[in-house]
Amino acid sequence: MEASVLIVSNNRSAELHRTLKVLQEYLDFDRHEILVLLDGCKDDSERLIKLHPEVKWEISEENLGASKARSILYKKAKGNILFGFDDDAHPLQHDFITISSNIFAENSRVGIIAFKEIKGIFKFDAEIPEVLKEGPDYLVKDFLGCGFAIKKEVYEKTRGFPVWIDIYGEEVCVAMETLELGYDILFTHQIVVNHRTQKQKNNTGGANYFRFGKQLKNTASFYLVYYPFPLLLKKIFRLYFLNFKKYGMKNGKFLKEYARALGINAYHLNNVLKHRKPVSKKTIARFNNLSNPTY
Repeated sequence: MEASVLIVSNNRSAELHRTLKVLQEYLDFDRHEILVLLDGCKDDSERLIKLHPEVKWEISEENLGASKARSILYKKAKGNILFGFDDDAHPLQHDFITISSNIFAENSRVGIIAFKEIKGIFKFDAEIPEVLKEGPDYLVKDFLGCGFAIKKEVYEKTRGFPVWIDIYGEEVCVAMETLELGYDILFTHQIVVNHRTQKQKNNTGGANYFRFGKQLKNTASFYLVYYPFPLLLKKIFRLYFLNFKKYGMKNGKFLKEYARALGINAYHLNNVLKHRKPVSKKTIARFNNLSNPTY
């Protein structure tokens, strides 16, 4: 099997349906496969099973969270290259598999390809300005789950998506372990993904408070798992201090999420430490010197 396309979906049947219709036109199902995990869906997502018989479906009655769901789904993939997309994101290039295969073939050190993300809701792909699709390729420290490719052999050398994270922050764990293995992460404009969501405006609204709390908690856990002593203590102290100063002191709702994250980190400390596997100082230095993808 040349490629596996993997999607985790939660209560977004219309968006998932649109993404699958796009992918169906792009893929050769003699050589490619699509796997979808419906993660605790309470809407009508299961109706899509009959509409898309070409898809290999997995169903979880409980909501596992994006990271744990991915960790289960990716183990079932048979392709040599694993492609991850959000249920509300689709590639603009019909030959995205061929482009990815060529990139991996040309540079054996590349383990992950991070695709350029364009946020916005467009009626047709042709409405997306060409200037947004243009730019250089360069090495980065991380990738976004809405659109990426990873060699299966590389993914299997990592511990995969972490089960100790639910959502927001799982990609950087796979990225860190990939860098520790000596592979590169390449950010490319050769493959562009339209993430069909509106850009966030100001830090207001329930979704932003929710994301803030999750990212704060998961970033602290990330340091606990991957950073060596005594650096991790410095990083966690700085993380909580700066977020309290920037957000907690100025907004009661952010303060509530701040306190919640701190409490969860303390309560689940022993469980997170069970997954502790610090990377080398060389990898930490490399990670810190690399850029983030441009989105």
